[in-house]
Parts: sequence; C-alpha cells; structure tokens
Amino acid sequence: MRVLAVTHGPDVGPEIFAAVIADGGHDLIEWDIRTRGAPASADFDAVIVLGGDQNVGEEVEHPWLHEEYDALRRWVDDGTPLLAICLGAQTLAHATGGTVGPVGPVGGTLAGFYVSELTAAGRDDPVLGVLPDRFEAFNANGYRFEIPPAAVELATGPVPQAFRLGGSAWGVQFHPEIRRDQVLQWFEGDETLTRTLDDLAAELDEKLDAWQEHGRALCRAFLTVANRT
Repeated sequence: MRVLAVTHGPDVGPEIFAAVIADGGHDLIEWDIRTRGAPASADFDAVIVLGGDQNVGEEVEHPWLHEEYDALRRWVDDGTPLLAICLGAQTLAHATGGTVGPVGPVGGTLAGFYVSELTAAGRDDPVLGVLPDRFEAFNANGYRFEIPPAAVELATGPVPQAFRLGGSAWGVQFHPEIRRDQVLQWFEGDETLTRTLDDLAAELDEKLDAWQEHGRALCRAFLTVANRT
C-alpha cells in the first residue's frame, strides 16, 4: 500500500509508525500540508494525519486548515482508511460536525500519561480493540474534541480519547507514535506546562517502552484494516 502521512511541522512526523509501515512492506509518503496543500485522494491507499502545535479556530493564521478540513471530509466520504492523531483528530472532528476547544475553561495543557479506558464499542473495534481495556495513554494537547455526531466513541480519559466514523476513519487524541526526544522537544520552554521537564522525562523513561508497544500494535491493526479495504 501507499500510506500518506500528513504532517504539520518538522517535529510531528510518523516516528515509530514509519518502521511499522516499512516492516509491513508498504510505502510511506510524508506530506507537509502547510507548504504543499492537500494531496489528491486517489493517490494513496491509507492516510495518517499527525499532530501539530496549531489549533482549530486559527484558520486566519493557518489558512491551509481549510484545505485539511476539505481533504478529511473527502477521505471520509471516499472510504479511504484514515487514522487521525491529536491535531489530526481535532481537525477530523471539526470537519465532520464535532466541537473543538481548549482542554479547560482557563486553558492549560495535558502532558504525560493518563488513565484511559475503551468503551464497549472500542473493545470490539478492529483498530482500538488491540489496546487493553484500561491503559495509560500519552497525551500532549491544549485542545480537545467532542465526539462528532455521526461517530462512535471508542475510548475515554481526561478528555474524549478516540472515535470512529463509519468503518474506515479513526481519530485518537493521544499520541501512539511518539519518541522520547521528540516529546521533550515539544515542551522545552513551554510556559503552559504545569510540571517540570525533568519530571516528564522521568515518566517517559518509566512508561514509554510499554506505550510504544501499544502504538506499534495500533498501527499494525490500522494497516491490516486498510489492506482489506
């Protein structure tokens, strides 16, 4: 398969997913939508939309967000297998009628591992169902989505964590693709961080290996479903 990874900056790539995609014999094409615009739908067999430090509602500053919303609606309508992560999940939710906004009434940022749980639908889902019923998911976000009207909620946590639209599109708020140095780079100098960077690094050292195993399993499950479509 040709797998498209839509990126929103240099430090938000497919990371550990890249090796899973290569090991499966698939071709990975990274595409920075900020500079290249939205790609043609028919050119790819599956799409992964990754995170970023931009937000829904910042279309004046980032006009390419409109192109992303249109592309997401097109991929959903076409039945293109789609996995959207963090910002990608928020743009997918917004594009399909969901509400996106700050995590809390006075802002703030989720940064670290948070207990999350699969819903009954999540346990039966061919992608999210590879995760344990209860797990610690890595979140790095100041915004959150509400589940779009036509979607099924698959996981809950400190914010809604995952949903599915139809049979081929998934959105997850958490980051299953991360590497340690990448995460620490995200938060270096971040004044919204409510913990120290050393504390976050220690938590990553303790929990990241297990989380990456879950991330690889999630990616493989998505590719398996996409390969059948």
